[in-house]
Amino acid sequence: MPSVATARTPALTATPSTHYSKMLAASSPVSILKPAKPTGTKRTMEEAELSLSPSSSFSDAGAEDVHIKKRLRVTFAEKAESQAPPDRQVRKAIHRHVMMGENEAYDEIKEIFTADPKKADDPAYSYELPTHADLRNHLMGLLSHISSLDRNCSSLVTAILDSEWLGRDDSYVKLFIRFLGNLAAAQGGYLSLVLKMLVTKLVGIPRGTGRLPGYSPVSTPEIFNRVHKALRHVMRLIPAGSGALSPLLSSQFPFDTDSAKSYICYTQNLIRIVSYTPELQSDILAVITEKLVKVDVQIQVDLEDFEDELGEDLLQDVSPEEDVDDEADDDSIVSDESDDDSNRVTEIKGNIQKVDGMIDILFEYYTPPFMTGSLDEKENALDLLLSHFQTIILPTYRSRHSQFLLFHFSQCSPVLVDRFASACVQIIFNKLQPSLTRQSAAAYLASFVARGAHISGEVVRDVFDILLTHLNNLRDSFEDGCRGPDLRRYGPFYSTAQAIIYIFCFRWRDLTTAAMDGDSPEQVEELEPSQVGFPPNIKEILHKSIYSRLNPLKICSPGIVTEFARIAHHFQLLYVYPLLETNKRLRVSAFRSIASLTNANFGSVERDVRAGDHLGYQLDAYFPFDPYQLPRSRRWLEGDYVEWRGIPGLDDDDDSDSEADDDGEDDEEIATATDEE
Repeated sequence: MPSVATARTPALTATPSTHYSKMLAASSPVSILKPAKPTGTKRTMEEAELSLSPSSSFSDAGAEDVHIKKRLRVTFAEKAESQAPPDRQVRKAIHRHVMMGENEAYDEIKEIFTADPKKADDPAYSYELPTHADLRNHLMGLLSHISSLDRNCSSLVTAILDSEWLGRDDSYVKLFIRFLGNLAAAQGGYLSLVLKMLVTKLVGIPRGTGRLPGYSPVSTPEIFNRVHKALRHVMRLIPAGSGALSPLLSSQFPFDTDSAKSYICYTQNLIRIVSYTPELQSDILAVITEKLVKVDVQIQVDLEDFEDELGEDLLQDVSPEEDVDDEADDDSIVSDESDDDSNRVTEIKGNIQKVDGMIDILFEYYTPPFMTGSLDEKENALDLLLSHFQTIILPTYRSRHSQFLLFHFSQCSPVLVDRFASACVQIIFNKLQPSLTRQSAAAYLASFVARGAHISGEVVRDVFDILLTHLNNLRDSFEDGCRGPDLRRYGPFYSTAQAIIYIFCFRWRDLTTAAMDGDSPEQVEELEPSQVGFPPNIKEILHKSIYSRLNPLKICSPGIVTEFARIAHHFQLLYVYPLLETNKRLRVSAFRSIASLTNANFGSVERDVRAGDHLGYQLDAYFPFDPYQLPRSRRWLEGDYVEWRGIPGLDDDDDSDSEADDDGEDDEEIATATDEE
């Protein structure tokens, strides 16, 4: 440390600079005869304020902060050194640190930014905090020497980035944002550090951030506004920065164990980033979709671990008005369960809230282009959804809710209906695709056509004919070498057959000859069973396929097969009950279920096979657009569904065929228990 004599010498011999003279004059009494200096015109544009020269605010460099009264305690020599303007102090401190290895002044600047402002009113805290003027003036000095803040000053830069700035006044926040932009632009090595600091704050704001002693409270929405202003400013200065931002947005996503509030908060902020970095739209929406699907699959796995009725109660028990921070009262669902089960119930409810909140945000984001956009805008939005469907949703087994974005928006116009149906058909027919992916695409297409309320009868008939032709071609290809039903070898055949009978069960009215002649579904229902007819190719192809050695009714899901048998017999299309009885005595082996569909990112989901049954050798009754029950987001799907309706003359007949009684417990499986809303 310099001696007292050495410290005094510059003050006795050197001539003060003009700027230093102004600082001294500012502290002396002002004559009432001296005219006040004009304050100048205040700029109102945010971009103009952020682009101001660093030296433009030094006129008030010595002003005392009216909020915080405490000052740093320094020695006489240190005080003499601090008489120099802050920009000169900063320049000297950095020079001595880099060139001479002297860190005293450098560390003092770091301490100014690392001091905790929340300790201002803590009597046990002995260190006197820097004032608002100290922070502002030193930040101005650092802004003047931004080119000197290379990697040798990384500890100082880190201290500044970690400092409290969001809870301070507007003028300091604007200065800090300008510093971030200039730092990232002038010192590219700090770009990722700056972006990471900003992105981490989008997950959630720590308690007390907007409640600093001596400052007006800052609301959470305003804090997020400030973060987005900073991020937008940096991205405008460095357009190429999006390449560094994209992986950060993914890596900083909340962990699986984080709260639903953090998931929803971060999703909202990611959507907001799209507005000023449109080049990242696809990346950001893909990240959200990936996380959404991951949690969605976990919900399905967890619900299947409970009894069916309890699992559905859990799904419906989450109220749309329930605060995501509050723990739900689980006693109404699990009254006699262990603590472990209670914890699992709480975890499942939290995951349901995550999915419900995230998908609700995505519905809201996609709605404007589909509802009010041009045809090109609608198709562009659907292209984005389709790309995420094919790369994220389709390869993931047991996604339960994420795909409803496609279900809802694809029904906005006949053109979009055709786009989605065609995309599924192309995957089904593509032999280069994995067999399980083709099976999954068949399930999506069947469920979409069967359940979509805005899908015309003409589209239903077109898709049904395409699948019938494909089924017939697959039968011709496989039957000669077939020794019996085998899901592993002939998966595409069975998935196509199940898709056909599922569509038939829901949309048989649209497949009749009466519908082809122009009758409405309601008019078809008024016909006597003997008056209901179907085109000859339907009966011909179904008969050949069902009674082939491939035997699809043995492999397709029992509930769907049972319902198909009832309807086909009722309308005298096919009589398959003897075959079903024969299949009960037929044993199969070494079959692989669609449940073995896996995703490298999210792991595999395997279906448990009970000893003594053949369910593991059969296709699951997985149709992705079964009833949607999330409490908040289901409002978007009102009117989108074809609800399950009974068959006139069959379901209202108490004396239905006794041959179906053995499997009566499966009759409602096709309707997913019931279509409860």
